Amino acid sequence: MNQTDQFHAWTLVAQQRTEQALAQHLPDASEDSSSLHAAMRYASLGGGKRLRALLAYAAAEFVEASVERADRVAAAVECMHAYSLIHDDLPCMDDDDLRRGKPSCHKQFDEATALLAGDALQTLAFEMLSAPDWHTQTQQQLSMLHLLAIASGAQGMAGGQAIDLANVGKTMTQDELERMHRMKTGALIEAATLLGAYCADHLDKEKQQALQRYAHQIGLAFQVVDDILDTVADTATLGKTAGKDIEQNKPTYVSLMGLTQAQVFAKQLIEDACSAITPYGQQSNRLIQIAHFIAQRAY
Repeated sequence: MNQTDQFHAWTLVAQQRTEQALAQHLPDASEDSSSLHAAMRYASLGGGKRLRALLAYAAAEFVEASVERADRVAAAVECMHAYSLIHDDLPCMDDDDLRRGKPSCHKQFDEATALLAGDALQTLAFEMLSAPDWHTQTQQQLSMLHLLAIASGAQGMAGGQAIDLANVGKTMTQDELERMHRMKTGALIEAATLLGAYCADHLDKEKQQALQRYAHQIGLAFQVVDDILDTVADTATLGKTAGKDIEQNKPTYVSLMGLTQAQVFAKQLIEDACSAITPYGQQSNRLIQIAHFIAQRAY
C-alpha cells in the first residue's frame, strides 16, 4: 500500500472514530419531545471532511498520545465546528440553504431550533472536555478549555464572523483579510491541532511550538483554498452554494489578488506549515499529508 492509500485508510478510520464518539456524546433524539436533539444530530453526524478531528488525531499521534483520549477531543471540535456552520447558514448571517449536500439546519427544522441546536452543540463541546477523570493532568485539561474558549469567542470564530459581516461590499487589505480569516476559520483549526497535542500527559515545548506554527499556516491556507473553490467549483461538488461570496460581494483572496496569485499564496502557506514540522521526520508524516490534503481538496 502506497502512502496515498495509507493516508486514505487512516482518514477513514479517524472519521469513523469521530462519528462513533459524536453519536455517543450527542443526546438521544428519542428522549426529546421537541426537535432540539434531532437537530443537533442532524447537523453533526453523517457528513463533512472532519478536518478538525483529523488534525486532533494526527497531533495526538505526533506527540504519542492515546487515541482514545483523542476521540473526545475530535468529537468536541466537530461539535464546535457544527455549531459555527449552523449559525453561519442562518438568514441573519450568510443565509445559505445548503450545507454538506443537504438542507441547512434551519431549513430542515426552523430558525429557532437551529439557533438552539448551535448553542447546545457549543456547550456540549465544553461539557465533553471539562468532564472529570478523562484526562490524568488537570492543568492540561484546563489549558484545553481555555484554548477552545479563545478560539470560539470574540478573539476567534465569533469575532471573525463579526468582521466578515461588517465588511460585506467593502474592500479589505490583505492584512485585514488575513486577520479576519485567522479568527473566523484559522482559530478553530489551530485549536484542534493543539488540543490533540494536549492529549499527551506531558507536552514537549519545542513540539508544541512547531505544531503551533504548522497549524497557524494551514488554518489560513484552508480559507485561501476555500475562496479558490468558491470560484472554480460547482455546488454539487462543494455540498454548499458555489459562488456565494461573489454573489454577496464579500472580500476574498481571489477578489483581492486574483485566482492565480491566490493559488500561489495557498501553496506557500502549505510549504511554510510543513517546514515547521519536517525536522521531526516520520512523526510529522500524518500532519504533512493533511496539509497536502487541504491544498488538493475539491470541496
